[in-house]
Amino acid sequence: MFAEPWQAQAFALAVKLSEQGHFTWKEWAAALADELKAAADRGEPDDGSHYYEHWLAALERLVTEKGLTDPAALLKRKEAWAEAYRHTPHGKPVELSAALS
Repeated sequence: MFAEPWQAQAFALAVKLSEQGHFTWKEWAAALADELKAAADRGEPDDGSHYYEHWLAALERLVTEKGLTDPAALLKRKEAWAEAYRHTPHGKPVELSAALS
């Protein structure tokens, strides 16, 4: 079902946030539909290979709209993960420093 672990994590996060009442599943479905439509409008192929990237974009949009985080915090976390990835030896798990987690 998932090609990469992050896809399962994004899926689980959306489910958990909905279960906790941060957004309804109807809101979630609408946000994902908007992302998929935007991708189609940009001419991206509809072959399913980017589905969870759209899932993640919808999730990021919803959590910022709901005030659970802000774009600056999301960017900071993405940059921290990218930095951690670049400095992790091949074959080792990528981890954020304790200060960032």
